[in-house]
Amino acid sequence: MVTDTTSRVSTSSHSMRRARPGSGGEPGSRGPKSVSPRALAALSPETLAPGALSPARLGQLVREIAAAQESWRPIVHFSAERRWYRRLVLAEDHEIWLLSWLPGQHTGFHDHGEARGAFAVAQGELRETLARPGRNRVRNRCASAGSVTAFGASHLHDVSNVTTTPAVSVHAYSPPLTAMRRYEMTASGLAMIGTDRAELDW
Repeated sequence: MVTDTTSRVSTSSHSMRRARPGSGGEPGSRGPKSVSPRALAALSPETLAPGALSPARLGQLVREIAAAQESWRPIVHFSAERRWYRRLVLAEDHEIWLLSWLPGQHTGFHDHGEARGAFAVAQGELRETLARPGRNRVRNRCASAGSVTAFGASHLHDVSNVTTTPAVSVHAYSPPLTAMRRYEMTASGLAMIGTDRAELDW
């Protein structure tokens, strides 16, 4: 279930700090370049086939993996020092990541370069905060276990666990991420503060 709320961010009390490379944004480590046989069993045969993947198709993939808990439960880890993540699949046209979230952990505002994407909540609940550059109005929506959110290349958000229980999510991007622009809420609205690049910053 996804619910939406809209509010205006006051920079005096809700300023977003930039997360450290490796601890903010979905990926932070390129991780293994192949998924374990156990995890592969959860994927449909065409998952690794070449070709552009739509947000809808990415949504199907993350839904399948999130539902197949036996494929990721043995490897998921929670870290109080920084958010934990592991790449499950790296293909020519897409990649899939497994993420865990302890209460209070979040990504900070970011986009995904030219990639489309989708994420499924496998355990717990996450809050997605949507915003636009130059504006200080945000829209919050909560994604509970079993929900799937798919988006295009222009999507910009902050994802966080604002509950008191851990959460797990599965994220997919097509093509694989090459860069993510990071943003911070300022008095004049959301402003870009830098760009993180694959293989260099995560």
